[in-house]
Amino acid sequence: MIPLSDHRAARLAALTAPDGWLNLVARIDLVPGRHQVGAAQDVQLPSGPDLLGTLDLTATGASFARPGEAPLPFQPVPDAFPQLRVDPFLLEIHTVDGIPALRVRDLTLQPTIALRYFPEAPDWTIRAKWERFAPQAAEITMKDGSTAAVTLTHRATFQHQGRTVTLTPTHWKAAKPMFVFRDATAGETYPAARFLFGEDVTETEITLDFNRAVNPPCAFTDFAICPLPPPGNVLPFRIEAGELAPT
Repeated sequence: MIPLSDHRAARLAALTAPDGWLNLVARIDLVPGRHQVGAAQDVQLPSGPDLLGTLDLTATGASFARPGEAPLPFQPVPDAFPQLRVDPFLLEIHTVDGIPALRVRDLTLQPTIALRYFPEAPDWTIRAKWERFAPQAAEITMKDGSTAAVTLTHRATFQHQGRTVTLTPTHWKAAKPMFVFRDATAGETYPAARFLFGEDVTETEITLDFNRAVNPPCAFTDFAICPLPPPGNVLPFRIEAGELAPT
């Protein structure tokens, strides 16, 4: 694992990057077809020209054409959704359970944020047991009340205060298992959940460093859709490590 200070610096850089969460200004549901996009169009942007251009959305992809220009395809992005820069915006086709939406980031914004953390807690860096099990289909609840289908394949187990604790990752990002959890610090930490990515994974062990637990995107914007923790990932004790709720 990289040093914790480097992890936090990278975290801040990602949040404030052009494709980060702090400059997201709209999420607009779409249906396949041709759409006029702009401040005075059926796909209405919160700012910019009355007509930014034309979005074509099909089952196989999306393209965008400024007035009088040839269409350009949205480009795939690793561990993200297809994007296209159309100044002054970065456009993204965000699809959840087969339902597409247009996410809009305003590149004229220069967002800043001061992240807050619990003091570093070495005891909350845990080498846990890592087990694979037969794939299980499950539904998880999202913060907006919708549900999303996931496939569960692994669990992490460790001991805390004489009890066995089991956490199940519901997502994977950059080949790392992502645990969505909530503990008794909720309120001091973001109330809905925090995210933790497993590190140094082998066939039988995984590192859970709760000092690297982070707030989900929906802690920073109303235009993100975030998963809530499955019941087994709601913990009755305090984990005083990682990111506090943003102010």
